[in-house]
Amino acid sequence: MPKEQFVKTLRSLAECYQAFEAYSTAHVRKLGLTCAQFDIVATLGNTPGMTCKELGEKTLITKGTLTGVLDRLEARGLIRRTASDADRRQVFIVLTPQGVRTFERVFPAHIGHLKPAFSALSPRELEQTAELLHKLRDALREARVERKAA
Repeated sequence: MPKEQFVKTLRSLAECYQAFEAYSTAHVRKLGLTCAQFDIVATLGNTPGMTCKELGEKTLITKGTLTGVLDRLEARGLIRRTASDADRRQVFIVLTPQGVRTFERVFPAHIGHLKPAFSALSPRELEQTAELLHKLRDALREARVERKAA
């Protein structure tokens, strides 16, 4: 059976993700957050807040996990949930003042932590990598939709 050409790329992608996850997660933990909590705080930072639906679409957190993570962030005093003025069925999530301070502390620290690793690529290589990853992401999403339709 001939080896598919994309298998080497698939393996490299998986290994890259695992290396990133290990490097990133260790630092996020040192900052006092889980990766999911960091994702939410970083996503809400510098915004007036967003609905749960928007937050779910903009983070890497599944809908089933989102509620529990929001519960824990709310218990820590980092977020506040309110009913949306436009639609009382929607829940609006905002960072509290303590949440804003946390964002202002952890986001630049984590970007600073990641920067040396990403500086191994030139600005053009970073751009090309992002373009290729988006192309692959879109192809996988399209294939998933087509598969569901079949």
